[in-house]
Amino acid sequence: MQKYICTVCDYIYDPALGDEESGIAAGTAFEDLPDDWECPDCGVGKDDFEPYNEED
Repeated sequence: MQKYICTVCDYIYDPALGDEESGIAAGTAFEDLPDDWECPDCGVGKDDFEPYNEED
């Protein structure tokens, strides 16, 4: 599953982990997050995230 990175604070949303503090279960794709979900580190919305590609 695709990870997404916050363009403001560099928080990485990993769908394999979800966001337990916000009640988002592990295995939840970024596209399936509620529209009002916010970055747990800085509070911006989904519009401030972009796909994250890990470089080995």
